[in-house]
Amino acid sequence: WALHLKNITISLSGQYECSFATYPYGTKAAKIQLIVKAEEEQHYVKEVWLNQTLEIPCREDTTSENLSSYPLKWLVGENGREEELVTKEPSCPAVYWNGSTLYRQRVHLALNNSLKIFPTKITDDGRVFSCHVMYHPERVQKSSTTVRVFGK
Repeated sequence: WALHLKNITISLSGQYECSFATYPYGTKAAKIQLIVKAEEEQHYVKEVWLNQTLEIPCREDTTSENLSSYPLKWLVGENGREEELVTKEPSCPAVYWNGSTLYRQRVHLALNNSLKIFPTKITDDGRVFSCHVMYHPERVQKSSTTVRVFGK
């Protein structure tokens, strides 16, 4: 037996019970507590010196072990346009997208799924790097970081 819910909203949070009659044992029941969370995107700002290494964690509040079993991707955006930099599937090597001449040789996915950029350039200033973790096809958590580059 299964309950299928469509068009999920927070108002559907609550306790659900399934009960049915069995012979000769009587009524059987099971309860489950459903908690529906709103999608939330976390946003951070990272400051870095020109020509230094910048490391941006995918999720500030999640350990790398929790991320290793889910697909994730890193994107960079500016002026409402996003470009994919790297994707990572569980138990597979990272795939780097070489379409961006600005980041072709400067990005690297670290073992903890953070994005490393070296060397930082003045063109990185104001760019937004976002990490998308796909916990489920309909549940993607996003974390974005705006970069501020300072010259010496």
